[in-house]
Amino acid sequence: MALVLNEEQQMLRDSAKSFIQESSPVGALRKLRDSGEEWSPELWSGMAEMGWTGIAIPEDFGGLEFGYVGAGIVLEECGRTLAASPLLSSSFVCASLLEAVGSEAQKESLLAAIAGGETVFTLALCEGDRFDPTRIATTAAADGDTYVLNGSKKHVLDGDLANTFIVVARLTGDADSEDGLGLFLVDRDTEGLSISTTLNADNRRVGNLDFESVRVAADAVIGKPGANGAALARALDIGAALSAAELLGVAQESFERTLDYLKDRKQFGVPVASFQALQHRAAQLFCELELCKSCVLKALQAIDQDSPDRSTLVSMAKAKVAKTSKLAVNEAVQMHAGIGMTDEFDIGFFMKRSAAACQEYGDYYFHSDRFAELGGY
Repeated sequence: MALVLNEEQQMLRDSAKSFIQESSPVGALRKLRDSGEEWSPELWSGMAEMGWTGIAIPEDFGGLEFGYVGAGIVLEECGRTLAASPLLSSSFVCASLLEAVGSEAQKESLLAAIAGGETVFTLALCEGDRFDPTRIATTAAADGDTYVLNGSKKHVLDGDLANTFIVVARLTGDADSEDGLGLFLVDRDTEGLSISTTLNADNRRVGNLDFESVRVAADAVIGKPGANGAALARALDIGAALSAAELLGVAQESFERTLDYLKDRKQFGVPVASFQALQHRAAQLFCELELCKSCVLKALQAIDQDSPDRSTLVSMAKAKVAKTSKLAVNEAVQMHAGIGMTDEFDIGFFMKRSAAACQEYGDYYFHSDRFAELGGY
């Protein structure tokens, strides 16, 4: 498939760019931070009205069924303005799990609610300080027609906003086994669930969950207990690919803002953009960003086409964009010189968001290692 957007996808990019720049410019993040808020419910409502909360959900369940290339377009534009929302965790990662292994009743009620922006879901997966989707020690023990959950989860994205968690818990096997995992719906006000949050540098909160004899009913089980590995792997690939798309937006905006600044700033009576050393650095970054665009689009196309190379392409994209995004924001701050280190200029916000987003759904090291393993190394 050609690495270009079709006419409908280009129209989506144009409408997404217009909406997000008007509704959530970078200045909106500064206002949220200064007021102690994490996100804007008004922006979330606007995203739902635009259909973004259901963009990848099938039409039968209230969505647009536009695919994950379309979702990536939206996330890229959100990255450009650092728009904060639970779109990635709720509407794409959790919705994909429900679509893949949820019962018809769960799909009809929960997917419709997600597509309409009426509720927020998030995935409670990792338990350590680094992304490790296979090391699960939280247990789920059958007790009659219910399950009892015990354990803890760390760094749960949007844990402060979610109404419901999809909890990955172990039914059988040891903590490092890839098999024997179950998926459970747990509402945030369920007895025995304790939630604390940590504020990241990018002004977004992650949740830390503790489960102490949390009891869930049989209708809160998603899929077949112990046999959800393929669906979970696909959902995490979706999360990584769309995280890469958002990071691409962060990197591109950082680069473009820096170019504008270099053209305006003068030293020795001439724009600093005329200095050859800075031109070389900008040219190198431009080339890296062009490669990232192709990597992200190819990964998202692979998800839409259910390609056998999906995981390899996703890890390639996330590793490449994570590395390039770090370069882009570092160069941006350096080329802004001393003022780039101050809170007065917005460029520092891009560095903070890049640092946090690089860790989501696996960082450069996780995905470069996974890419090598999938390639037989």
